[in-house]
Amino acid sequence: MKLGEGVEAAIHCAATLASVEGNSTMPGAALAEAFGLSPSYLLKHLNQLTAARILESVPGPAGGYRLAQPAERVTLLDIVLAVEGREPAFRCAEIRQRGPVKIDASAYVKPCGINVAMLKAERAYRAALAEVKLSDIVATYAAEGDPRSIAASCAFVERHQRPQKSGPTSKFNPRQM
Repeated sequence: MKLGEGVEAAIHCAATLASVEGNSTMPGAALAEAFGLSPSYLLKHLNQLTAARILESVPGPAGGYRLAQPAERVTLLDIVLAVEGREPAFRCAEIRQRGPVKIDASAYVKPCGINVAMLKAERAYRAALAEVKLSDIVATYAAEGDPRSIAASCAFVERHQRPQKSGPTSKFNPRQM
């Protein structure tokens, strides 16, 4: 299974936004800069996260993005599904029923074994992602990351976050760990 680069970008952006203080926001352009991505490319994924209510978009010159809910309530599965969609990665097209020798459809009453196996793997994959919270990712980074990387990330967030007058105020702050 191959996930698009947008999943990685979305998870990194959400993790970065988890460390924004209070109800502050961060502009999409700053998030794009942080990860060396095209702002227009990243905007597509930020919009997907916003549509899924993982992020909140605050309009205006001092606006930007922030988490729409606490990092403890966002799973990696939530982010993957927001970016990749809810359809399973494998979609059986019943090609076993095609070809030069046509057999009546009644010969295929049992589910395709390949489809069954692939859907079982999909359930396991999704269950594993559902167990990992965004707050877990941030906490692990804060506990195990290179201090230089953590300091640079915190400095970047402090430089680019924009204080707001309203919105959610419970954010996960790795500096408090």
